[in-house]
Amino acid sequence: MLVTIVGGVGLFLLGMLLMTDGLKTAAGSTLNRILYRFTRLPVLGVFSGALVTALVQSSSATTLAVIGFVGAGMLSFPQALGVIYGINLGTTSTAWLVSLIGFQLNVSAIALPLIALGALLRLVGSARLGAYGLVLAGFGLLFVGIATLQEGMRGLAETFDLARFSGAGLGGALLLVLIGMAMTVVMQSSSAAVATTLTALHTGAIGLEQAAALVIGQNIGTTIKALLAALGASVAARRTAAAHIFFNVLTAVLALALLNYFVQGMRWLEESHGWDSAATLAAFHSTFNIIGVMIFLPLTGVFAQLIMRLVPETGPQLTKHLNPRLIPIAATALEAARRTSLDIAALLFGVMGDALRRRAVPRFTAQQLDKAEEALRETRRYLAQIRSASEGDSEYRKHVSVLHALEHLERLAVACREPDHMSYLSREAQLSGAALLQHSSQELATQLAEARALIGVGAETDLLPLMKDVSLQVAAARRRQRVEVLKQTAAGKLDSDQAMAELEAMRWVDRLAYHAWRAINHLQEEPSADAGDGEVIA
Repeated sequence: MLVTIVGGVGLFLLGMLLMTDGLKTAAGSTLNRILYRFTRLPVLGVFSGALVTALVQSSSATTLAVIGFVGAGMLSFPQALGVIYGINLGTTSTAWLVSLIGFQLNVSAIALPLIALGALLRLVGSARLGAYGLVLAGFGLLFVGIATLQEGMRGLAETFDLARFSGAGLGGALLLVLIGMAMTVVMQSSSAAVATTLTALHTGAIGLEQAAALVIGQNIGTTIKALLAALGASVAARRTAAAHIFFNVLTAVLALALLNYFVQGMRWLEESHGWDSAATLAAFHSTFNIIGVMIFLPLTGVFAQLIMRLVPETGPQLTKHLNPRLIPIAATALEAARRTSLDIAALLFGVMGDALRRRAVPRFTAQQLDKAEEALRETRRYLAQIRSASEGDSEYRKHVSVLHALEHLERLAVACREPDHMSYLSREAQLSGAALLQHSSQELATQLAEARALIGVGAETDLLPLMKDVSLQVAAARRRQRVEVLKQTAAGKLDSDQAMAELEAMRWVDRLAYHAWRAINHLQEEPSADAGDGEVIA
């Protein structure tokens, strides 16, 4: 009997694994896009997290994707919280699947043909069809596992005395909660643990109170995997794990406190509406998670601040997105490098803008530039480890664009270490050439400050026209100044050395504006094919 139960759990886990792997292969990028695009508001994150988790039947896969997005800077932590709430709702789909379909399915009539069809697609189909074949075979194995579990559970109550685990009183309920947690840890899957509990309830091996307490424990147990995965991981991973644990534990405490009322409600569904006991347990599992979401969702901002205080940032802030664990996932790793490059750009824009506004190099500039240059080197090393797809692929183009941006940012950093030109910005603007230089530098300083602010709020898409306009304006001013300076030199108002120095100062301001524009162009999510990288500033 025990061998039958263990075998049933194994078949169920194998089916889930095949389904998850097949869906990730066939539609993984689509599911990731759903997670990324529909998380701008926490409430949308709840729906996308629940949908993706229900489809892949793996809370771990969805959680790891969220950790990757937060680590890469694609999602803010408060946005990720909505997905975490949704992940917990999505895990309840397994209970509904088992209770409404699994116990009603004729294994020989439906499940076995699904396995046969899935195996056939995997063997003779294309890569994409083969992935869908894994999904079908996994789906069939899932229900073969449930049928095997049912067979093993039927004799459990006769062989073992389960009365001592009645769940009566707080002590009995807590013991069952601990057993539920242990089941999830041992099986490494809350879905398998819940399916086992549902099967035991359906066959009469345990009662409703026992099953409810076990499910509460299994809801907590799923966080242990996240906790272990977060040990020694990035700040994003540790924060996500902490939020996952807080949410599940507090929701479980609420469910345990109201357990008697929930049991009464489940009995009412059975007696008044003829619900099957397994379906009432699935309803209980969903209900207490929905209540948890309703409590936490309005408090998402406060909850995020609490977690961020408990798990503060450590290490260099500029390169916080460069998580080595993301490198095998080229798309996410490239996005992390792009976000890091934007942060470096914001720092350099701040240094440049401050210097131009003051018309002098501040004392802290060297330290800031050292940080920026070290971050640029680290980003280059990170990019060197990423293997993007073939030429022409979107990942490849993004890889090239980020490298272009890094080159322009490196040139900006070099230009920021040339303070000699500042003396011409602080001169009295008695001559028209000097006036043009000062006006252009102050206009650039204003736009750099605005650009830095836009990067800070994640509105980098608004930057490109701004930086392009200021670069073109400065370039036009440089050409006008060149004519004016040469005229004044010919008229004897400027000596030749002073004229050349003033022209070089204007070329310097032009270089700042140009490289800032080109860097921002290449750091767009979809860089434009705008000409300009080959342009020579003369």
